[in-house]
Amino acid sequence: MSLLVHDIGELITNDPGLGTRTDAAIVLDGGVVAWVGPSASAPAADEALDAEGAAVLPGFVDSHAHLVFAGDRSAEFAARMAGAPYTGGGIRTTVAATRAASDAELRARTARLVREALAQGTTTVEIKSGYGLTVADEVRSLRIAGEFTAETTFLGAHVVPADVDADAYTALVCGEMMAAAAPHARWVDVFCETGAFDATRTEAILRAGIAHGLGLRVHANQLGPGPGVRLAVEFGAASADHCTHLSAADVDALSTSDTVATLLPGAEFSTRSPYPDGRRLLDAGVTVALATDCNPGSSFTTSVPLCIALAVRECGLTPTEAVVAATLGGATALRRTDVGRLGVGARADLVVLDAPSHLYLAYRPGVPLVGTVVRNGEIEWKR
Repeated sequence: MSLLVHDIGELITNDPGLGTRTDAAIVLDGGVVAWVGPSASAPAADEALDAEGAAVLPGFVDSHAHLVFAGDRSAEFAARMAGAPYTGGGIRTTVAATRAASDAELRARTARLVREALAQGTTTVEIKSGYGLTVADEVRSLRIAGEFTAETTFLGAHVVPADVDADAYTALVCGEMMAAAAPHARWVDVFCETGAFDATRTEAILRAGIAHGLGLRVHANQLGPGPGVRLAVEFGAASADHCTHLSAADVDALSTSDTVATLLPGAEFSTRSPYPDGRRLLDAGVTVALATDCNPGSSFTTSVPLCIALAVRECGLTPTEAVVAATLGGATALRRTDVGRLGVGARADLVVLDAPSHLYLAYRPGVPLVGTVVRNGEIEWKR
């Protein structure tokens, strides 16, 4: 079935040959974009959706999310708002709850969060493991994540479990755990921070990931300066995520690489930490992505629109740059060319806003502006 979306007031394509168009239409057929042009010249289709002058943009690509978990950390959030610092130590609380949960409980929670994200315009989401930290629990998390997305990431190197030697755990991650997890993952990720995995252990895990045919991602420079960004670039990782505390050398390294700097301002919002300087990165020529970092401890939001507003207000991005980062930037962070844009041949994922312009995503923060979500050419959500 083909679908014509017409009377589009503003069409953001992220396609160099098409640009941003007004009074536009788009035809979706067979799960891909088949035609883009003036609304008055639109060909017929099996079904039609009248945008009524609203803005249309590619579906959001959330390239960093932790959606397979159990438990609640609202008390930890309240303590931070009262002045307690964020250290990352609460991850172990979620690990205990996740291990104790049934498959059905984890599946239901993940499905609820994926559906919640869809209602806010997310049509592609990456989902990490990392709250199991045993071979069986990491594989279980990845199997469940794989029911909802092809973008699954093995994050056995999230934290070192309590009462376990760090070197012994790193050997487990690189060996038995990696071998069991790799068939269920596209990516491997490492939390390269003080108190988590140092440079030597991070290097070992990244090398093991390469040996198992996995793409690389790195949690880098969130809690303070460190080797994460440098290692991400040296190893050719698709993305270095957080990028809050960067040296001039870090920025230079990113600017001359294919590694995307993925900003996660929901984490800074929820931890009262300094926001990353997105303006500095963009001015240096770094490719920037925006993602939610949805997790129960430090960024419990599935809202890419919220992250767009935060990136504009706190990270120095313009509204247009933030929308590009949340669509094309996220796609680039996943090494995808079929999503994040609306050129002919791209996947038929788009969002119709209840607004005349993409600027409203930052201009009206907190307002539910997503009116209709189309994924694979089908209307999957409508307000």
